[in-house]
Amino acid sequence: MSVESGRWWCAAKRDRTWRCSEPSAEAYAFHRGLDGYAATPLVSLPELAAELGIGFVLAKDESSRLGLPAFKALGASWAIHRVLAGAPGDGPFTLVTATDGNHGRAVARFARLMGHRASIVVPSVVHASAVQAIRDEGAEVLVLDASYDEAVEAAARIADEDDLSILVQDTAWPGYEEIPGWIVEGYTTLFAEIDEQLSGIGLGHPSLVIVPSGVGSLLQGALTYYRSRPEPDGTAVVSVEPDSAACVLASLSAGEPVTVETGATIMAGMNCGTTSSLAWPYIANGLDAAIAVTDAADAVAARDLDRLGIAAGPCGAAGLAALRAALTGDDADERRAHLGIGADSVAVLIITEGAEANPALGTLGQG
Repeated sequence: MSVESGRWWCAAKRDRTWRCSEPSAEAYAFHRGLDGYAATPLVSLPELAAELGIGFVLAKDESSRLGLPAFKALGASWAIHRVLAGAPGDGPFTLVTATDGNHGRAVARFARLMGHRASIVVPSVVHASAVQAIRDEGAEVLVLDASYDEAVEAAARIADEDDLSILVQDTAWPGYEEIPGWIVEGYTTLFAEIDEQLSGIGLGHPSLVIVPSGVGSLLQGALTYYRSRPEPDGTAVVSVEPDSAACVLASLSAGEPVTVETGATIMAGMNCGTTSSLAWPYIANGLDAAIAVTDAADAVAARDLDRLGIAAGPCGAAGLAALRAALTGDDADERRAHLGIGADSVAVLIITEGAEANPALGTLGQG
C-alpha cells in the first residue's frame, strides 16, 4: 500500500483484494439478549446531503446505547462477559482500565451490573463532570497528571498487583491483545445494525463510513466488518481524529505505527497518541483515508448537528467535520474520486457520543 499525505489528509492506495476474517456473530447475539437493548437510530440528514451534493448523509446516533451516552457499552459489555466466563473462580474481581471518559464509564457500569468492582485510571485533562459520571457507577477512580498513554501503563501496573484484578483495556500492545480483540468484536454490532437499517429503507451497503478514532479499536471494528465482505470495492472507510492527536494519520503516512505527542482538544475521547497494535494491520491494509480536524471545525459541526436534532458530543461531531473537509475545498474532486463518491452516494457518520457523555462540552451544540 502507498499513501498520499498532507497535513490533514492521508489517502491510502490500499489493495482492494485484501480481506480479513468475518467477525463472530456471537457478540451481536449477546447484545440482543441484554436488558434494554435496542438498535440505535440511523437518522437521515437531507440538508447535509444537499449541501455536499450526494444522495444521503445518515447519522448513526450512539447518544443512548444500553443506558450510556456512547458506543463504548458495546465493547465493554461483551469483553467483560468473555473475561468473566473464563476467569478462575467467582471473584468478586476488580476490573481495571484507563480511560479518557466513555470506556471507563462503560467498564464501571457493567462491572457493577455483573457484581464486580471497577478501578478506573483517568488523565487529569478529563473534565471533572466525566470523572464524576464514572464514580457515580460505583467505581474507584484514580486521577493522574499524565497523558492517556501513561494512564494505560498505570492501569496495567495496577492490574498486575492483584490476582483478583483484570485489565479490560480497549487498546492493545504485543502480549496484550485478547481482551482488546473482544472489545473490537463488541463494536461490530454497531455496523451490523447499520446494514439492517439501510436495508430497511431500501438502501444497500454504505458508500462511505466515517469513524472517529482514538487508539483505533472502533475503526478496527469497522474495517473487520467491511473488509470481510466479498465485494471487490465495497465501502470506503475513513478515520477522523483531532489534529492535535492524529496518531492514525501519522502512522498511515509513515507506513508503520508511530506515537505522536498529544495536545489539548475538545475531542477528549480521541486524545490518544498511540494506535492499538491490534488495529494497525487492519488500518494498514483496509483504510481508505485518514483525516485530522480542528477544534473549530468540530465545534461548527456540533452546532449544525444540534440544529438538525442530533445532540452530538465533540467526538461524535467529528465525522461531519471530516465529511465536509473531504468533499469540499481545494482538490475536493480528487478526494471524491479517491473515495468513490458521486451524486448518489450514501455516507454514514458514526456519532460516537452524545452531548451527555461530556456535559462540560455540551454547549458546543448551542448558538
